[in-house]
Amino acid sequence: MTNCIFCKILNKEIPSKFVYEDEFCFAINDINPKAKKHILVIPKNHVESLNEVEDTMLLKHMFDAIKKINKQENISHFKTLINTGKNAGQEVMHLHIHILAD
Repeated sequence: MTNCIFCKILNKEIPSKFVYEDEFCFAINDINPKAKKHILVIPKNHVESLNEVEDTMLLKHMFDAIKKINKQENISHFKTLINTGKNAGQEVMHLHIHILAD
């Protein structure tokens, strides 16, 4: 997707420091954090939202990545959030999971 900010970050068109990366997803710090730690976990394949997920193994993999990220970042208490659709607060139309921790 040519206009997607997350795709541009993945393709190194927009500089960003990855907190985590594996073959299926990557994670970055949110540029507008809503908590002391606010990390976004993003699949490498462009999937617009939770409504478009066809392979539920992608979600399992993303939640496994969240466990690894939390261990790496010393996060033990956290909230996860997936906004689906503009009316639900999804600002970037590329699936992502928020990790919010104080």
